[in-house]
Amino acid sequence: MKKVLITDDCHPLLIDGLTARGFVCDFQPDITLEETRRVIPLYAGLIINSKILVNRDFLDAAVRLRFIGRLGSGMEIVDRAYAAERGVFVASSPEGNRNAVAEQALGMLLCLANNLLRADREVRQNVWQREANRGWELRGKTLGIVGFGHTGSQFARKLAGMEMTVLAYDKYKPEGYAAEMPWVQETTLDDIQTRSDIISLHLPLTHETKHLINEQFIARCKRGFILLNTSRGACVNTLEAAAALEDGRIGGACLDVFENEKPPTFSETESRLYGRLHALDNVVLAPHIAGWTHESKRLMAEILLEKFAKMSG
Repeated sequence: MKKVLITDDCHPLLIDGLTARGFVCDFQPDITLEETRRVIPLYAGLIINSKILVNRDFLDAAVRLRFIGRLGSGMEIVDRAYAAERGVFVASSPEGNRNAVAEQALGMLLCLANNLLRADREVRQNVWQREANRGWELRGKTLGIVGFGHTGSQFARKLAGMEMTVLAYDKYKPEGYAAEMPWVQETTLDDIQTRSDIISLHLPLTHETKHLINEQFIARCKRGFILLNTSRGACVNTLEAAAALEDGRIGGACLDVFENEKPPTFSETESRLYGRLHALDNVVLAPHIAGWTHESKRLMAEILLEKFAKMSG
């Protein structure tokens, strides 16, 4: 009997598809990492989102494991090299939520530019402050996209009609990666820092990208630039970014991801730090929901099933 452990919420389509291919699915969206480690020797397949860390020790215990499906894009939680050594097929589904991430990035940016969060709060209290909530337009601004993979390129597509100068940098793509988007200029990271009014991160979390946004990075940017991060929280040094937001070196931020996304686990230091961030009026914050749409939930399931089909045949 081939068994698949599903450790997070997913569209029923994924369970139906795996069942049709002869697998018995154990749907346990509330299972913990520790519990998963204990039972993984029983399973041929594993479906994860973000809470399960598949490292060498995990893979050594997974004696029957033949495939891993990642709902979403972040693969820093899987030791892919060691999985390949053990003959474990690994698939992610960034194609499934890239549009959702791109739409949210644009939505958060427009929300910040037009002071919509503050204006909404005030109107609900019958406070009518038109001048104090005067916004700024995207037209004529320069926006730099750092990372031009699935979500970065999709975000660029959303900007096609915004009458902006769009810059792109991707260290690992050969020249010409944005050739199909004539409104996008391929350039260097230094150029993005020097020219951009807005910088949007679309990066995996690696040793290179951890704390990419720090005091040194910020110092090379335009004073008052806007920061967007819908990729991984640890790409931004929260302490140094918060200080820059407070003193104007960063003019505003749209953050969907954070270094610690579990408030009940905050240390006293983290509670103070995030309290400073939450008190700022020049930020738009969301609980890691970019890519978390009804449509993307289904599409990620479809894409994983397609990739599993290629694995088997």
